[in-house]
Amino acid sequence: MDKICVYPGSFDPLTIGHLDVIERACALFDQVIVAVLHNPAKHGCFPVEERLRLIRKSCAHLPKVSADSWDGMLVDYVRKTGACCVVRGLRAVSDFESEQTMAQINAQLLPGMETAFLMTRPEHACISSSVVREIASFGGDASPYLPEAIRSDVAERFSKR
Repeated sequence: MDKICVYPGSFDPLTIGHLDVIERACALFDQVIVAVLHNPAKHGCFPVEERLRLIRKSCAHLPKVSADSWDGMLVDYVRKTGACCVVRGLRAVSDFESEQTMAQINAQLLPGMETAFLMTRPEHACISSSVVREIASFGGDASPYLPEAIRSDVAERFSKR
């Protein structure tokens, strides 16, 4: 039986930090589903379908990776996919508190659901999608923080603003 994990997030857009976590999850699991969990209360910079396209483009070299989207609770998505684990990247110790709480709630909602925390490599600790969006929105070069495969896509998106 394949070990499937879900790596949920907004990925608005995917960063090199996200890609690093995805690549490392591939070493631990047979299948990695990068799940864009759509939050109707948040209006993203990139539409969900565009985020999925950027994820697929960034992960084209990783045959174990698929991209999907989901409206609803993470535990329902995990149940639907048959995943054994949720992967979360942690940039700093401060991320752990909220992630630990969510992992405990999810384990109560879906007994047996595991969460694996992967620490971000130090060189990626300051990178977030919001930082990338802010740099790009002010006309700065966000490319060092993006997977090479999508740098031009993101730059084009912000040049139209």
